[in-house]
Amino acid sequence: MNQFNSLNYFLYTKISSLLLYQSVFESEVSQTFISLLDTLCVKNKNTLGLEPLKSYGFFFKALAKTGKSWQDYLINEILLNENPFSKQVQSIAFKELPQSLINAVKHDLKILQIISDCTTKQIAELVKSSTLIDYLPLDWEVKSIDNTFLHRSNDWQNTIEELANYYCQQGTGIHTKYKALKWKEKQLIGIKNPDPINLTEIVGYDLQKETLIKNTEILLAGHTALNILLYGSRGSGKSSLVKGLLTRYSDQGLRLVEVSKHQLSNLPLISNKLRDCPQKFIIFVDDLSFEEHDDSFKSLKVVLEGSLTARANNVVVYATSNRKHLIKEFFSDRPQPSEYDEVHVWDTMQEKLSFSDRFGLTLTFQPANQEKYLMIVNHLAQQVQLNLPQKELEFRAKQWAIKHNGLSGRTARQFIYFLQGELKINN
Repeated sequence: MNQFNSLNYFLYTKISSLLLYQSVFESEVSQTFISLLDTLCVKNKNTLGLEPLKSYGFFFKALAKTGKSWQDYLINEILLNENPFSKQVQSIAFKELPQSLINAVKHDLKILQIISDCTTKQIAELVKSSTLIDYLPLDWEVKSIDNTFLHRSNDWQNTIEELANYYCQQGTGIHTKYKALKWKEKQLIGIKNPDPINLTEIVGYDLQKETLIKNTEILLAGHTALNILLYGSRGSGKSSLVKGLLTRYSDQGLRLVEVSKHQLSNLPLISNKLRDCPQKFIIFVDDLSFEEHDDSFKSLKVVLEGSLTARANNVVVYATSNRKHLIKEFFSDRPQPSEYDEVHVWDTMQEKLSFSDRFGLTLTFQPANQEKYLMIVNHLAQQVQLNLPQKELEFRAKQWAIKHNGLSGRTARQFIYFLQGELKINN
């Protein structure tokens, strides 16, 4: 067995012997690397060496899609990895962990550093030596852009306490990888491109914005924050304000979890999944309302008011609604003298009507008048540096509101986006 054949077999067996970090090699890039090693370890003269070459192409393509170097990619996977060690150090002091767990981490870190130190040029040389080709396959070579404690260390086994502190402060898994998430099919899914709206884009509701920001900062500081209902007219910027919080505070550990009103029955489950994470979470329910016989409000009530299970102090609910009374009320709901089905009908109706009171704060967004609408238009125009006289800008903004969706912050933003594009293509 020559030098290169012994190297690929060595790498293959080392990866197979991982104890805690096996899932590092479950991603697309890592799977193509495993497949490549697999083909390199199997000698078949009838293939003319084409299988390793094809496997190398799949590995190269998968790594190129990430835009990262092989070392950067592996280190990133280690820092995101969910395993017994990375989960336990978020709630248990490092010195209290079992020694066997510490030894297992050191064992895996040694292996992972060996894999990380194997350059893509060496991997390309492995392919050349195992095939009948007379050239060296192109290797994926990009400059490292990261500078973590693992990058700086010559011995990853000595970084175990730094790694523990990282997991404790930053968390692991999908909550660390993504700033925005959504609940789908009973699991959290990462949102790759969340709305990048900034809080500075939203004007006209300064008191509401200030209150929302203050409550969010209380949450980030680790204190008990209140659940908030943002109630008011459509297009007033309620949803945009909540999304803008993520843009401003995601670097401080804020995460936004979008839950549709049809999935509210899962709220207690979602809250429990998030309670032990180091990040702070806003569960965002947009356009909240309930139909007459919809019992999902009871699940929301559990999260808002608590149950025998202690409330998760790192989770709040921010909901938007166009309705003050979140549960639709019909005249037929009101108790009549002939109704004998329920003795305390008024109590049931009052429970429905007072549901919005269960939020700690209710922020009201009044409809925009023309003065506020034009203030928003001018503010947005200034932000994007529109080169248009104010009188012409306001005249066109009023015409736009008449022809389209009326006076609102949303209408103002739509007008500015359209006008900005129009001016660019005309110039």
